[in-house]
Amino acid sequence: MDSNRIEELLQKYWNGETSLEDEQQLHVYFQSDDIPEHLKETALLFRYFETQKNTSLQDVMFDSGITNTLTAGKTRKLVYNSLRIAAGLAVLIAAIWFVRKEPPHPITKSAVAVDTYNDPKLAFEETKKALMMISNSFAKAEEQAKRINLFNEAQQEVKPQKR
Repeated sequence: MDSNRIEELLQKYWNGETSLEDEQQLHVYFQSDDIPEHLKETALLFRYFETQKNTSLQDVMFDSGITNTLTAGKTRKLVYNSLRIAAGLAVLIAAIWFVRKEPPHPITKSAVAVDTYNDPKLAFEETKKALMMISNSFAKAEEQAKRINLFNEAQQEVKPQKR
């Protein structure tokens, strides 16, 4: 087949404008061994499509134990992610509560709080330090949670499957 015709069909194919006959021509063309070098990767793609079309459902059936294990893993991951979100929300709510909490007595001009800074750059640096400390704590907690999750996954794999 003419290489210009193949290029034209491929352009239509990538744009989603080919007919079934056009696609059949491409499939037939890419099954041959005489493919130009610049179309070798495209030929691999079309050959993959062809092998997948010929694969029967029986070839891709999974053992129910594997399927159940994968489903349990997804459930654990969902619970783990939900707990992470809930913990993050709890920290956020606690922070808002502490920030918005009224002081027990009004601050007068004579009473200067210890954590007040007159220099905005110094205040910014101290805030960065505090946020980095919190960030490091969260990173350590996440690392520990990953270890627990890894242990749980290993434990599930070691448990005998019920049939």
